[in-house]
Amino acid sequence: MINQKAVFPPGVPAEPWPMDPFHPEETPHAKNEHDWPRISIVTPTYNQAAFLEKTIRSVLLQGYPNLEYIIIDGGSTDNSVEIIKKYESWLTYWVSEKDHGQSHAINKGRERATGELLGWLNSDDWYTEGALFKLAAAYLEDRSVGAVYGQGHVVNADNVITHVPQLVQINRDNLLEWANGGDFMQPSCLFTRLAWQDCGSLDEGLNYSLDVDLWLKIAKRYEFKQIPDLLSVALSHPGAKTTTQRNAMYADLAIVLMRHGGEAQARKLLDMFVDRLNQVQVIEAVMNKVPFVNAMARCIKKIIGA
Repeated sequence: MINQKAVFPPGVPAEPWPMDPFHPEETPHAKNEHDWPRISIVTPTYNQAAFLEKTIRSVLLQGYPNLEYIIIDGGSTDNSVEIIKKYESWLTYWVSEKDHGQSHAINKGRERATGELLGWLNSDDWYTEGALFKLAAAYLEDRSVGAVYGQGHVVNADNVITHVPQLVQINRDNLLEWANGGDFMQPSCLFTRLAWQDCGSLDEGLNYSLDVDLWLKIAKRYEFKQIPDLLSVALSHPGAKTTTQRNAMYADLAIVLMRHGGEAQARKLLDMFVDRLNQVQVIEAVMNKVPFVNAMARCIKKIIGA
């Protein structure tokens, strides 16, 4: 039986998962924590107070008995630190200080992690109930794999599902088709400590495709074990970098694909990107022919000094 006091902070509002009180689901629980592999989760975060508490609770309320949870905050100026302190009794480690971005923050967390299974959960994503048990159980069936993964959803601010990846058996070839249906949800994946040690830490020069780069390195040496369960939800919102900086994300991914021998896939991605830019230029050309729009554009440029 899980010690609820160890995973459920008191005095929290009763809202839908993971904001409601802890209710153990009917998952076979170990007699003690040593019957389950240790799982280390790192949450990198910066000024994400609007979403951070839901993320934290989705980890703690798993009720997983052999958990390390590490939060690396990049020196947030909102009330993220207050939220973290609310749960610090249940955290293995946390810090709030300037870092060099998401990859650096995750690497910092990994340096403190001791788990047999490792993963990271961004501060605007959350796990579904029982996700860590399901991932651990799958890993225990075959400890030779380098990673275990399952299904995930993307939802918008109204909790409407906007994307469901087609779950395929992950290997190098599928990963090279990341932009063409070979993707899976990063938070729905845990990898092994051995795979991390063999394949190296995250490339801190990558801002967007750090996960794809890691998966490609792991896929060269290890098998990925797939399970069908829904394990995580990613929130799409206006402040998400994959939403606001999509063009830069394409460039980052193209670099990763070429690095791993996917020149043809990278070219396909860049051709798609160029087509989109051409479409924008056509629209701009048409709009510039409209006198009112043209006058407004000149006015705006004058105001901003462009």
